[in-house]
Amino acid sequence: MLIEIILFMFLGIAAGTFTGLIPGIHINLVGVSLVALSASLFSSLNPIYIVTFISSMAITHTFLDFIPSIFLGCPDTDTELSVLPGHELLKSGKGYEAVLLTIYGSLAAIFILIIITFPSILILNNIYSTLQKITPYILIAVMFFLIYVEKNRVSATLVIILTGALGFIILNLSSLKEPLFPMLTGLFGTSMLIISIKNKVKIPEQEISKPKMDKSFLSPLMGATIAAPFSSLLPGLGSGQAAVLGNSISKTGKRGFLFLLGATNTLVMGFSFVTFYAVLRTRTGAVVAIQEIAGNLSGKMLILILSIITISGIISFFWAISLTKFFSKRISTINYSRLSIITISTITILVFLFSGGLGLIVFAVSTFTGIYCISLNVRRTNMMGCLLIPTIILYLF
Repeated sequence: MLIEIILFMFLGIAAGTFTGLIPGIHINLVGVSLVALSASLFSSLNPIYIVTFISSMAITHTFLDFIPSIFLGCPDTDTELSVLPGHELLKSGKGYEAVLLTIYGSLAAIFILIIITFPSILILNNIYSTLQKITPYILIAVMFFLIYVEKNRVSATLVIILTGALGFIILNLSSLKEPLFPMLTGLFGTSMLIISIKNKVKIPEQEISKPKMDKSFLSPLMGATIAAPFSSLLPGLGSGQAAVLGNSISKTGKRGFLFLLGATNTLVMGFSFVTFYAVLRTRTGAVVAIQEIAGNLSGKMLILILSIITISGIISFFWAISLTKFFSKRISTINYSRLSIITISTITILVFLFSGGLGLIVFAVSTFTGIYCISLNVRRTNMMGCLLIPTIILYLF
């Protein structure tokens, strides 16, 4: 059994590399596919192997998904905040350093997860029932906080309301398959790529230099440790919002913020397995897939998942550094506009395959909405109003 577990862990790392590097391909899509195939093709497999595959894929994804976010300006919903500080460093020739900061944050999050897991289980068992009752009010408070921290609060409010209305309409389209894919990819992915093409972004030669790590990074790590569990517990609250909350706890510069983003992204994913074990809360697509395939987690299964997360996280750390160096040496030689067009075309095809013709319409509307919201010069995380507002409405009414 040990050999098979190791094999499926490495298969998961390979799958996580694919989902992390290819814009528009999220682990949720792989999870849905695995659930669909588990009843037929994978029915004879021990569920432990599928759980190993999913958990290693999910963690690997969090180490690598900042590479397209920073180098291509094409983030997914967990990395959208990295575009601005990451692109600033990229355009000054320090894209390698920018990605490495997120990778270091992810590695630190692995060890933080191990430390806080069992105390968190005890706390969750005592507070979760109360937390459920006040969830919509916490989300409302978070929404107002996101507006408060903006310099232009009127624009931030407009973005949240506009994307909230868009999300409410799209999520209530019963005939639309995989509604989150075209909506979130349009808002956060292709909108940024189109702006990059319009601005004719040119990438300079990148400097291969490691960031200097010191005690100043303890502050953003603490912010991520405090804020990330909220994202794992509260529906409609993503890694981006958790990072904003974490940054308000520990004020930091652009480099510290990238470190915080990496830590938050990985910690949110890892902690989602803990919350599923403790209170049966399925926060991520990876956890939903595990629930469908293996049922509820036992204590031994949670320990296995944490072990897989630790080992695959360490492997992904070195793998991500190697890939970042590879892309850093070549990004300046690539026609960025042409690459962006190819990326948009690929995403469009994927939207059609997964969501059909209606998905293409949603994708187009979401893309133009994203472009408009970006033009208002507020944090892109405000566009997560597309999930926040529908979730608040669902809980209140």
